[in-house]
Amino acid sequence: MTDSSDNNTAPSTSQMWGGRFQAGPSAVMEAINASIDVDQRMAEEDIAGSLAHAAMLGATGIISSEDAAAIRNGLEQVREEARAGKIAWSAALEDVHMNVEARLKEIIGEPAGRLHTARSRNDQVATDFRLWLRAACDRIDAALAAYQSALVEQAERHADQVMPGFTHLQTAQPVSLGHHLLSYVEVAARDRGRFADARKRLNESPLGCAALAGTAFPIDREMTAETLGFDRPMQNSLDGVAARDFALEVLSAAAICAVNLSRFAEEIVLWCTRRFGFAQLSDAWSTGSSIMPQKRNPDAAELVRAKPGRIIGSLVGLLTVVKGLPLAYSKDLQEDKAPVFQAIDDLELAIAAMTGMASDMSFNPRALEAAAGEAYSDATDLADWVVRELGKPFRDAHHIAGSIVKAAETAGVPLAQLPLADMQNIDPAIDERVFSVLSARASMNSRTSLGGTSPVRVREQVAAWKRRLAAAQVSGV
Repeated sequence: MTDSSDNNTAPSTSQMWGGRFQAGPSAVMEAINASIDVDQRMAEEDIAGSLAHAAMLGATGIISSEDAAAIRNGLEQVREEARAGKIAWSAALEDVHMNVEARLKEIIGEPAGRLHTARSRNDQVATDFRLWLRAACDRIDAALAAYQSALVEQAERHADQVMPGFTHLQTAQPVSLGHHLLSYVEVAARDRGRFADARKRLNESPLGCAALAGTAFPIDREMTAETLGFDRPMQNSLDGVAARDFALEVLSAAAICAVNLSRFAEEIVLWCTRRFGFAQLSDAWSTGSSIMPQKRNPDAAELVRAKPGRIIGSLVGLLTVVKGLPLAYSKDLQEDKAPVFQAIDDLELAIAAMTGMASDMSFNPRALEAAAGEAYSDATDLADWVVRELGKPFRDAHHIAGSIVKAAETAGVPLAQLPLADMQNIDPAIDERVFSVLSARASMNSRTSLGGTSPVRVREQVAAWKRRLAAAQVSGV
């Protein structure tokens, strides 16, 4: 591998590891063995790990301070070149580790060969991967926090807006639109918790586990772990190089998060149809049809709805790779990064799209309120009134309310327009007070229990979430 401005010839793979071999690999072997097209994304992490390792080698006297300084300066130059996109990654050098080391040798010469003392590509790649995923977890957490903030802002604006709540996609009971939106804030909090848990468990350092058995050199693994921001070194060298459950856990969190986003995306698709007419996305989040000029398609929401297929596929793919591997390292594990990178890319894009749509959506109050009062959505309130005011057991009240609903259906009127006399034909104890609960808005306002949909409760939850999100932003959590 060479810098684009350098005319030196890059060392071949066999020069890096092939002392036992008389010939280089075949073209097919080189192609299947190379991973640089994927793992070059970990160049930053690889260089950080090498800087920590070199500093430790110098501090423990395993290499001279002069060599440690030369390696540090050379790696910093490699990092600058990588950030500037000036490194020509070579498939002949297989992976990011060998590419970085080869470029380092071009810059500083013989001392570069001392960098790999007391480590292996096995612990090196495991360290890089954990560093990369740790940063990914942090980015996803910040993105989900922004998504939550967008939902909280909409919920605050629409705490008093009544809409139909659904079960089985059938109108069930009236709820506050703000309450509905806050439900996804809660969901996102659990998603953030899963990524935080995964981050906590992956934040242990494999560096120093070497190939599989540790090393005879007097290394200081506590030093490298602390330098790289890990909580501690991993305690078993076999586990250090072989474990990939940390990646599986992040993928699991990503798959669940994608499914949760997809559920809201599906609602956006439904709400934006003419049949529902509850909401509309602006031109920024809609597309048109190549043949039907009247169309406004919620393509962003539909694409978010599709992302779980890819992300779940990544999880299943990596589970399948790992499931049959004996300890410690096998080359199969080279296939771990592509599905993870793809899944994280897809998830970050989906979260960004959902945040944009959550901020952008406008709502149709008339359509929401009209739909909230349909299909006798206040029938439960009627039954509750019978229990509360007439002292009936709920099962009896349920039967009375059902009979009144049937009478209203026969008359073709909502419950609030059914004559009192018709209700009294079913239960003579019913009086005119019943009409105070027979509206969608009255139903919504009455649900004041903890976690309920009353606008009073919604505003309390909005305030609580604003405090929580602001506190987390200040603390960096």
